[in-house]
Amino acid sequence: MKIISCRIHQLTVPLKRPFVTALRTLEEVTTNLLTLETDTGLTGYGEAPPTVQITGESSETIRGALADLIIPLFLGRDPRHIEDNRLVLKHSVKGNTSAKAAMDMALYDLAAQSYDVPVHLFIGGGRRELETDITISTAPASQMADDARAAVQEGYRVLKVKAGKHPDEDIERILAVHHAAGPEIPLRIDANQGWRAHEAVRIIRHLLEQQVPIDLVEQPVRADDLEGLAYAVKSLSTAVAADESVFSPADAIRVLQNRSADVINIKLMKSGGIAEALTICRIAETFKVPCMVGCMMESPVGVQAAGHLAAAVQGVTRVDLDPPVLCAENPVMGGAEFLKSRIILSDEPGFGIIGIRGLKEIAWIR
Repeated sequence: MKIISCRIHQLTVPLKRPFVTALRTLEEVTTNLLTLETDTGLTGYGEAPPTVQITGESSETIRGALADLIIPLFLGRDPRHIEDNRLVLKHSVKGNTSAKAAMDMALYDLAAQSYDVPVHLFIGGGRRELETDITISTAPASQMADDARAAVQEGYRVLKVKAGKHPDEDIERILAVHHAAGPEIPLRIDANQGWRAHEAVRIIRHLLEQQVPIDLVEQPVRADDLEGLAYAVKSLSTAVAADESVFSPADAIRVLQNRSADVINIKLMKSGGIAEALTICRIAETFKVPCMVGCMMESPVGVQAAGHLAAAVQGVTRVDLDPPVLCAENPVMGGAEFLKSRIILSDEPGFGIIGIRGLKEIAWIR
C-alpha cells in the first residue's frame, strides 16, 4: 500500500457559545484537515487546528509545513511502516507539532484500516467507551453557575473550570460553579499558566478550606516555570497537572525528574501525534504518574484520534475531550459518537470516518 496523494482542507464549525480562557476567546472552530489517499482506495484523516498561543502555529504555517516539508516525504510511502514513518515525521521539520499530528493521525488511520481494526485496538486495545468532563468557560460568575447547573443536569460528573485571569475573580467564579454543581461534583481547575506559584497555592488552599472538591489544578503557572510547578506539587494535597509544560518525551522526563507534576496532560497537537504521545505515556508509567488526555479546540476528527489513544492506554485516568459537544453541529460522518459526557469510539477500521461535510480544499498534492 502506497500514499499517492494528499489534500489539505479548511473546516469551520460554529460553537454554541464563545469559548473563553485566560489565553484566548473563540466563537468557532476553524481548523485544517488532512486526507491521505492510497493506491488501494483507502483514505486516512488527520487534523491540525491553529493554536498560536500554545503551539505557535497559525493555519498558514501549518499548511506551509504540510505542503512544503512533510507531505513530500510521505508520497509513495507505506503507512503501515509505523516506526520508520515516526522517525521520518519527527525529523521532517523542527517544531510544527500540530502539522505533524495531522500526518501522524492520518497514517495511523490508514494503517489500522489496512489491518481491518479500529485504531485503539491497533495501538494496544482497551475500552471503547470514555467519559469526558465538560469545560465551564470563563464568564461572569452567575453565567458560569448557570452553565455548571445545566452541565450537571445533562449528566456530566466532572467539570473543568477555566481560570487564570484575575485571582480574586477566579475564586468567586469557582465557588459559584461549586455551589451550583453541588458538593458531589469534582472540579478540574485550569489556570492556563495564568497564576504565579504562590498565588496558585493560596487560591487552591482557600478553595479546599471552602470544601470545594478539586480533582486537580492544571498548569497553574507559566510553562517554563518548573520550579513553580514543583512548589505547587509540594505545597498542595490536590494533584497538579502539567499541560503546556509537556510537549515532547524529553519535556515529560524533565518535568517528572523535577517532581513538577502529579499528572501529565497529553494533547496530540503538542506531542506531534499518537506515536510520540505513546512514548510520553510509557515515560509517565515508568515514574508511576497517571496521564490525562486532552485536546485543543478541534473538530471531532482530532478529538476522536485522542480518544483512541486514551482508550488504548491503561495509564490514562482522566479524559478532557469535550469540543464536539461545545460545537453547534458535527460535520463528520461515521467515526465516534459524542453523547454528552459519553464518547463511544467506532468499532469500524481506523477511525471509522466515512466523510466530512463542509470541507474547503486548500491544496492537492500528488
